[in-house]
Amino acid sequence: QVQLVESGGGLVEAGGSLRLSCAASGSIFSINAMGWYRQAPGKQRELVAVERSGGSTNYAESVEGRFTISRDNAKNTVSLQMNNLKPEDTAVYYCNAKIATKTNIYSSYNYWGQGTQVTVSS
Repeated sequence: QVQLVESGGGLVEAGGSLRLSCAASGSIFSINAMGWYRQAPGKQRELVAVERSGGSTNYAESVEGRFTISRDNAKNTVSLQMNNLKPEDTAVYYCNAKIATKTNIYSSYNYWGQGTQVTVSS
């Protein structure tokens, strides 16, 4: 079993900052990538940022330069520092990880956190 537990989020005014954190635990053999997605009301879930095991990162164009993703591979954690937040960043943010478990080390599967609300007021 694998669990992703998120923390952070909340309500902030436009221009403010928030930090999201996510910790993976359980029968983990390896984590290929960890990242964050978000889903706003009435919209599809979209990728915000991802960091792969080699250290490469990708960001959504809308958050480039404002958000920074960071992983701690030793602790199986990932964080998202969000600066200069805008009302359009309002969404539920989900942690995501591609994990191979100790019972199936040759295949990686997507795991999701429960989601945390980020609300940016104008």
